[in-house]
Amino acid sequence: MIFHETKLDNGLQIIAELNPNAHSLAIGYFVRTGSRDETADVSGVSHFLEHMAFKGNEKYTADDVNRIFDEIGANYNASTSEEITLYYGSFLPEYIDTAMELLSTLIHPSLRQDDFDMEKKVILEEIGMYDDLHSFTAYEKVMQAHFQGHPLGQSILGSVQSITDLTAEQMRDYHAKHYLAGNLTLAVAGNADWHKVLELAHKFCDHWPGGQTDRPTDEAQPKTGTQIITEKKTQQQHIMQLAPAPSARDILRLPAEILAVVIGDDSNSRLYWKLVDPGLAESAEIGFNEYDGSGTWLTYLCSEPDLIESNLQLIQQIFDDVNQNGITQEELDRAKNKLASRLVLRSERPMGRLSSLGGNWVYRQKYYSVADDLELLNNISLDDIQELLKKYPLGHSTTAAVGPMTTVVD
Repeated sequence: MIFHETKLDNGLQIIAELNPNAHSLAIGYFVRTGSRDETADVSGVSHFLEHMAFKGNEKYTADDVNRIFDEIGANYNASTSEEITLYYGSFLPEYIDTAMELLSTLIHPSLRQDDFDMEKKVILEEIGMYDDLHSFTAYEKVMQAHFQGHPLGQSILGSVQSITDLTAEQMRDYHAKHYLAGNLTLAVAGNADWHKVLELAHKFCDHWPGGQTDRPTDEAQPKTGTQIITEKKTQQQHIMQLAPAPSARDILRLPAEILAVVIGDDSNSRLYWKLVDPGLAESAEIGFNEYDGSGTWLTYLCSEPDLIESNLQLIQQIFDDVNQNGITQEELDRAKNKLASRLVLRSERPMGRLSSLGGNWVYRQKYYSVADDLELLNNISLDDIQELLKKYPLGHSTTAAVGPMTTVVD
């Protein structure tokens, strides 16, 4: 694999990890904008804008965009998070010209009023759908509480009120401010010629407006407390808890990934054997989430309501033990092997490499090959885990509960 990188005059960053032996090609535009970059009056606009991207431009209608992607057999989609909006596709290498043109079309759609009015209904339906998912509600509530007063606490979907009030003109203004070339990274993985990539990038992207939008990345100072949403008709109680963890640029992020696997992976972790395997809970997990300037330990518990209090006590006992005594060398080695296997298997396809390639560049302005990632992983020691726990112990500062219970003792 050969890595290339350059920057166009307008600030668009282009990175590529090319492999002539690959049978496919993946391309993605990583836009450094998400819900944390919104103001209250346009809450949810980043996600709404992601939907509008597929409505076409002056050359292509919405039907054209989706039809042509299908004609070249592309696997294509988009996603919005707190910090990144991603437009991506994977396809056969011979269709790179068409794929690049269509993906570039998504970045600067026409944003027509009639399309906006129609898609607004879809967004409102989506909000209603997610409102029925209790685990999603718990996540939204715990993020809002934990990051109260911080941009990371802002909802990705927005609210029914914010989307209803949003205008097409507000969306156009947001797009003009945040979809500047300097906010974008074009990432390419798989079988392609670098000179061809540059030729197409110049053809489709040179005219994009330059510039970059600043983003404050001060580490969040989390609030403490518990939010309870009572849903009497549900049979299970959903609990989510957050605590501070390393940020995306912190050298402790890799030890945090390993520790999360040891303690809270969905199989063969301490939480799994203590709560899930004996049938005390349907789910008991802890994950590590990294952001610009901040990070979180996210603990999730789902069980029958009458077991919630005792299950939370068991989780806290595990956390206390780990914070005091750390983990064993055997647990460390097993977690490293598990992460290494996931990394390698995911990397065997260009689409699997794309997210890692683009994510590392957007957050850290660095390229890591698979070999680099494996070396970094293998070098993590028990001392690194202890340093992590000293700075970011397992626990919780904020809790959100959704289910039939009216009180939760955390």
